[in-house]
Amino acid sequence: MGTPERKIIFTVINDLTYDQRMYRICSALAAAGYKVQLIGRKLPDSLPVKPQPYEQTRLWCYFTKGKLFYIEYNLRLLFYLLFKRFDIVSAVDLDTLVPCFINAKLKGKPIVYDAHEYFTEVPEVITRQATKKVWEWVANTFIPKLKYCYTVGPMLAEEFEKKYKVKFEVIMNAPLTKEFSNIERLENVLLYQGALNKARGIEHYIDMMELLPGFELWLVGEGDLSQELRQRAKDKNVENRVRFFGRVEPENLHQITAKAYIGLNISENAGLSYFYSLNNKFFDHIHAQLPTVANKFPEYIRMNEVYNIMVFADANPQSVAEQVELLSKNNSLHNTLIQNCIHAKTELCWEIEQQKLVAFYNNVGERD
Repeated sequence: MGTPERKIIFTVINDLTYDQRMYRICSALAAAGYKVQLIGRKLPDSLPVKPQPYEQTRLWCYFTKGKLFYIEYNLRLLFYLLFKRFDIVSAVDLDTLVPCFINAKLKGKPIVYDAHEYFTEVPEVITRQATKKVWEWVANTFIPKLKYCYTVGPMLAEEFEKKYKVKFEVIMNAPLTKEFSNIERLENVLLYQGALNKARGIEHYIDMMELLPGFELWLVGEGDLSQELRQRAKDKNVENRVRFFGRVEPENLHQITAKAYIGLNISENAGLSYFYSLNNKFFDHIHAQLPTVANKFPEYIRMNEVYNIMVFADANPQSVAEQVELLSKNNSLHNTLIQNCIHAKTELCWEIEQQKLVAFYNNVGERD
């Protein structure tokens, strides 16, 4: 399959700028000879898209959040796809699945489902019962009808296969290997990178700074809690040691990651999506050779049994602070974790994952 003439359309609901996974996926398939188009949405503050080896399209919506936004975006995407030629359409997460499914059936083309997360189990959904019921209906109605699915980790794949009775392949979120020579780590810097959203543990990091007077906390990203977290730092009188970087473009992020001394990856157990996660920052920390304090979640425990690259803490300020002090005072342990990261990133890398990705898409259509 996989001839140069085949066109794949990917659909997401973000504005394309900071989506590292979609950049890697689209670039890998374009390099493999596919014609690729990535469709997202245009926000009032969206940066201009940068030239890529694939087509990028943003759909403008009048509404920018809430139920009306999701309805509007899905309708716009439905009608946009009606007038586009494609050989494969790939819905990225549940919030773009319905218009992709309808268009695939109307045109007799295969559809792929790329589950970046357990959508019905993210904190923003599970706390809203009506919203959760709608998305569960979408998942239960459409996913069992699909033939081609993949997700970001083994445990999510197992969960989806059990629930929907369809096969899910695994394409992990690992980055391309970069050389980090002459790293100058700042020994008092703790790093969180990612969205500043609920259940990410960020409140614990800020509160923890009262227990760690010699440290700085770097927060890279923005989100729903951006203003609340800035106020929290002021209320705790630690604002001079908590640095908010805002959004950082993917190509610049690794330079910040490499300067930190300890990475922080402590999400709350707020739904199965987080519980089974292998998030971007986990792999970014490995590739920056950055020892990490992480959750006692099953995927991280399993990875640490193989690679020994992190220490574990509970989701509270005292527990995280204790592990930070352990890593800062025990140079031997810190150095061991760095060396283990150097080995781990040769196996947990996009060079390997993209081979699986291309093989997956080369086979799309064979079971139709």
